[in-house]
Amino acid sequence: MKNLIKTVLFMVPACIFAQHNDYEISSYNTKGTKAPNTHYIGVAWLNGLLEATDETDFNITKATFKANSTLDWHKHSSSQVLIYVDGEGYYQERGKDPVILKKGDVIKCEKGIEHWHSSTKESDVTYLAIYGGEQPTTWTEVVTQEYYDSVAKKLKK
Repeated sequence: MKNLIKTVLFMVPACIFAQHNDYEISSYNTKGTKAPNTHYIGVAWLNGLLEATDETDFNITKATFKANSTLDWHKHSSSQVLIYVDGEGYYQERGKDPVILKKGDVIKCEKGIEHWHSSTKESDVTYLAIYGGEQPTTWTEVVTQEYYDSVAKKLKK
């Protein structure tokens, strides 16, 4: 009986730790890395949950933006799906009116469509971005603080 207990106490931790050697695991719960302030205003963190490979042709990134933060206009070489998991944000495609998206909302932006998305003035936002890995994002135009403020004012009414 003593040997059985020793064996179990040795084998269980060995099995648990051995499992992690065979898998590449990321965590949704990690805040991520503070993004360099290159193509946005404000404060943002990015957590790359899944990167495109030969086996998976898409990326999944968790993005968290503090209130009053926005991305610049951009487009992707594949469609992009945004799944809002917390907070509220603005979203706009070129030539269309901006909208407010909230926790639980899902929106798809087609390949090559110029768009921008952000937190609202009052709320942080966290969303999952699912997009193809073929080409990097193409940044097209700066979303100025004045433009962002005008969208916030228009949508607050």
